[in-house]
Amino acid sequence: MLGQRWSPEQISRHLRLTFPENPELQLCRESIYQVLYAPGSAFLRPSKLAPQHRSPLRTGRDHRRAHQDTQRRRPRFQQPMLTIHDRPFEPADRSEAGHWEGDLIVGRGQGSAIGTLVERQTRLVRLLHLPRRDGESLHEALKARMGDLPDGLLRSITWDQGTEMARHIEITKSLGTPVYFCDFHSPWQRGSNENTNGLLEWSPKVGRANRHYAVGASCA
Repeated sequence: MLGQRWSPEQISRHLRLTFPENPELQLCRESIYQVLYAPGSAFLRPSKLAPQHRSPLRTGRDHRRAHQDTQRRRPRFQQPMLTIHDRPFEPADRSEAGHWEGDLIVGRGQGSAIGTLVERQTRLVRLLHLPRRDGESLHEALKARMGDLPDGLLRSITWDQGTEMARHIEITKSLGTPVYFCDFHSPWQRGSNENTNGLLEWSPKVGRANRHYAVGASCA
């Protein structure tokens, strides 16, 4: 499965569904990561689908990033901002629809980008075409793409601390929904969106080789 560029989360879920009565044939995703990142791991080898990477993971990462102490993290923006720790639900709670996770897939030369938003409960995906990677472009794209959602399907947006979200206060006013920020360099805090971006980047239509073309094109 790793050779087919499945993520550890997908593999873990597949094993649970395939062997529901046999826990010995199941693995949690953390166990898979630990085996991959172990010194001298035989699983840390290129896949046929991405021979240019040493790691079979879609991120190409061959080592675990250190999780920084939350007490040492500092907000990126000077203006008041809500962090992921201010959200009124636990990270694993997906019982309520309307909470979205977002980020950018950036094109060649960082001249353009696609914004990606994933609804945490239903996994519904909405894409935003951004002619420029700046706060004004993201603000306008969010109003155009998310403004038609009823209140029950737009309760919050969680984003990383990219500068494109610098106008988060205006976005909150335009959409009537709070914007929460992940800790700096903490993509695992919006795992649904991170995994979706990996699928989009490696899909046949938005492959790594053609990524600069797809990001520069308009999207529905």
